[in-house]
Amino acid sequence: MNTEWGKVMATLAADNEEETPLQVRLNQLAETIGKIGISVAVSVFIVLLVRLLVESDLKHFGAAQGEKIVGFFAVSVTIIVVAVPEGLPLAVTMTLAYSMHKMMDDRALVRNLSACETMGSATTICSDKTGTLTMNLMTVVSSWVCGKLRVSTELDKEIKKSIEEKLFTSICINTDGHVSVSEDGGIEVSGSPTEVACLNWAMKLGAVFDDIQKENTVICLDTFNSTKKRMGVVVKDKDGSVWVHWKGASEVILSQCTKYIDAEGNIIDLTTEKVEELEGIIITFANAALRTLCFAYRELTEHEAQGLRTRKPEIPDKDLICLAIVGIKDPLRPGVADAVRKCQIAGIKVRMVTGDNIMTAKAIATECGILNKEGIAIEGKKFREMEPEDQYKILPSLQVMARSSPTDKYTLVKRLLEMGNIVAVTGDGTNDAPALHEASIGLAMGIAGTEVAKESADIIILDDNFASIVKVVRWGRSIYANIQKFIQFQCTVNGVALALNFIAAVANGEAPLTAVQLLWVNLIMDTMGALALATEPPNEALMHKPPVGKREPLITNIMWRNMFGQFVYQLILLLLFQFQGMQLLGLDDDGIPTETGHSHAYREVETVIFNCFVFCQVFNEINARRMDELNVFTGLWNNKVFLYVILFTVVVQVLLVEFCGSFTSTVHLSWQRWLLCVGLGAGSVPLAAIMKCVRVPKRPVWSSWQNRDELVFREGGSVMSMMFRQGSQKVDLQRTRSVKSAKFYSDFTTNDTTASSPPDSCLQKLQKVICQLGTSPSASNDLENPGRRNNNEAWR
Repeated sequence: MNTEWGKVMATLAADNEEETPLQVRLNQLAETIGKIGISVAVSVFIVLLVRLLVESDLKHFGAAQGEKIVGFFAVSVTIIVVAVPEGLPLAVTMTLAYSMHKMMDDRALVRNLSACETMGSATTICSDKTGTLTMNLMTVVSSWVCGKLRVSTELDKEIKKSIEEKLFTSICINTDGHVSVSEDGGIEVSGSPTEVACLNWAMKLGAVFDDIQKENTVICLDTFNSTKKRMGVVVKDKDGSVWVHWKGASEVILSQCTKYIDAEGNIIDLTTEKVEELEGIIITFANAALRTLCFAYRELTEHEAQGLRTRKPEIPDKDLICLAIVGIKDPLRPGVADAVRKCQIAGIKVRMVTGDNIMTAKAIATECGILNKEGIAIEGKKFREMEPEDQYKILPSLQVMARSSPTDKYTLVKRLLEMGNIVAVTGDGTNDAPALHEASIGLAMGIAGTEVAKESADIIILDDNFASIVKVVRWGRSIYANIQKFIQFQCTVNGVALALNFIAAVANGEAPLTAVQLLWVNLIMDTMGALALATEPPNEALMHKPPVGKREPLITNIMWRNMFGQFVYQLILLLLFQFQGMQLLGLDDDGIPTETGHSHAYREVETVIFNCFVFCQVFNEINARRMDELNVFTGLWNNKVFLYVILFTVVVQVLLVEFCGSFTSTVHLSWQRWLLCVGLGAGSVPLAAIMKCVRVPKRPVWSSWQNRDELVFREGGSVMSMMFRQGSQKVDLQRTRSVKSAKFYSDFTTNDTTASSPPDSCLQKLQKVICQLGTSPSASNDLENPGRRNNNEAWR
């Protein structure tokens, strides 16, 4: 690509689609649960079939036995249906959809559903300054004009009229803004915030925009460029003289000036002392969090004017006369400092990326709490010139990047991703599109953002406010937390149902929960559970926890503890009724079979087991709302959907037991039995409170990333991670999002354990694996650095 636009579009066309960390975890969990469920189902069917064959007279094997085998098969299939977590995708979709709808109320439009979840795992936010951290309402509050520093915006009377006209011309001609008269007679100024500030200042000083435009003819212009940080114009005035006017970053324009003009119109050489004085003024403005602009001009010679008639004229930018330096104030948005503090408490590092002067950037960053004593502020040019290794070293402490170009922003995002961060980036311009596209989460501005930026983003911040980004983070964390709540609830139901049916099948040859009952439990567990727990609103406690890392297990130690307590309680309770139900309930088996082949007392015990199991899940669903808080009823009445789901479950359970006996294999229960079932189910609430007092280790009990070593190397400036799983002796090579995702698996064994050459043997095998990806030790330009280390040592 030969043009900048071509490079931008090529970057946007790159394929960087990949699964989010949560999607990877859910796929692994669903696969594991499914395998366990199928194993239990097959085991139950085999046990029941073997018992039937052993206890039956094979010579008189008839339709009755065949019907039982069909029943065994139905129970086994039902167990698989219950075990397979088809509710997981439903829970995820419902959580994402609900959160996306609620985010609209918080001024965030989600274009990519998975970005909601990814935002909750964000470890760093790279934010623009203008319009995001500030209000984008710029005003000129200080100025240096004609050799004098002026705190007010008024000009002294001693300034000659001709000098004043030169200043007005420089402001009103060298601009892409416009001044017009509204219908009510007022003045309307349009353009970028910086242009509006300058034009408003000129209007207050007495400039007449239309008259200046009519008196001067534009010959050629050089529009503002984010790289050059300046804009220029050549005009012919009413007297026929040709002038060049430049405006831009103060340090850039000042470096091109050799003279300045005083209030009397005298052109004075810029001495070293005067340059230092002006640089001090610029620093003073910048330290006051003001954006500085410098205005300069000079008259062109006839020869220079003739040279502008070419097809691509070069506007003269040397030997300029410094006319004015202005300080523009852009106040912080209300609540920005508090929002930044919330991010820092939540373990999210906020970095400011701006095109402003580094002193201005540091002042604003300090004001809103982004820059601290340990932080680093750097200019984009210096960062751009660093080697990748040096960039990686400063990134953990980098908090402000000033005078940055879109390329610098893109490189920053790329390096952060390569270091394993989950990066959120804000942007509003077309040139920000590559960074928005590359980032884990692209956040475009809804008001100031261009269409290209919005199309490249995952989420659009409708009010351009940083505080809204913090709300998006909170919703993202709520999504992850709600899915964890659902998984804790589902795994508990799954475990108890599978264990109960398996143990009962081995002991009695029959499953206590019928196929219809299991399907109702599956409906409670999947659809109802997903609907109830997926709509839990976020709470402030989520912002007092660090972001969830890519390698942290989906099921935490807290969840294991909660599930273990409920699993043991429910299983013991149901097994007691299964084997001692007659005695515990005070029933006598009359031996008179019903239509199902069992006595009424036996069916009543089975009904109590079914009823207790369902009410245990009802109260366990309430427990799942607060996985690590003692009071599980906090905010319960604020979630109407949850209450409706609980009410629906209880009402349907009553109808199934009392009025659908032949369909669900249940019998009528007395009110004492109902109180017993509800009471035993409610017992899971105090049990959950007791279990939460048990401390758990911080290190994950189980994680798919355990027993892996990591080797990171760079190829062509991008990082590839190589993770070795010792147990299965496989190597997983995966590029980060900075390049097209690719996975490669290959057997990697190290059988050669001789003392003389284990490193070389391992190195050779590793090289063979990597060379199949088209990478070799000699091709790794970052690893091979003769001036610092040996290539073979780096590979080892």
